[in-house]
Amino acid sequence: MPLKALIFDFDGVILDTETPEYQTWQSIYSEFGLDLPMSAWEKGMGSSLQAFDPLVYLEERLGRPVNRQVLKARQKAQLLQLIRTMPPLPGIEAYLSLSGERGLKVAVASSSGIDWVSGNLERLGILHHFHALCTKDDVAEVKPDPALYRLALERLGVGAGDALAVEDSPNGIRAARAAGIFCVAVPTPVSRDLDLSQANLIVPSLADLPLERICALLDRK
Repeated sequence: MPLKALIFDFDGVILDTETPEYQTWQSIYSEFGLDLPMSAWEKGMGSSLQAFDPLVYLEERLGRPVNRQVLKARQKAQLLQLIRTMPPLPGIEAYLSLSGERGLKVAVASSSGIDWVSGNLERLGILHHFHALCTKDDVAEVKPDPALYRLALERLGVGAGDALAVEDSPNGIRAARAAGIFCVAVPTPVSRDLDLSQANLIVPSLADLPLERICALLDRK
């Protein structure tokens, strides 16, 4: 199939917010003498607070309420401090640059909100590469539901067989595959030990899979 579109997850694919997000919540939990196990955390990766809310889980572990507003504000401030100078993940800028040269359409399909996605893309200086930003503000259900990917296909005007999705979490992979899209998984330090086997292809980094190679691979399908 000739590739016509690239659809990227945002958190953990374009910018590794997933690792500092987990680290900052681990720090909060440690203040209460607790650990935040990956078996719990992974339920919400690439999804929503409905799938996993770290504050609700903290209260369940403690058996008492906490000041959610104060803890969330502290965690967010720590997260923003950690990511404010982070560059895009390896391979992203090359993919975006070559997508323009090849005339490929590009979208984000993210379970995060539009302000978070667009604000970070603008800070990174790559917002202009994207033809569509599909976020939780656009759909009734986020990943693992395929709604975000189906919306991205619709906005780009391409079929599922003409697109490539790039994901880092099981929830995201399930969403892309349920939409019928070929999915490449690029694990982060947080997700590398999770079950990513539903992806069509797993690579350590997009820098290890140049766009020309994935285009050639898909052209043979």
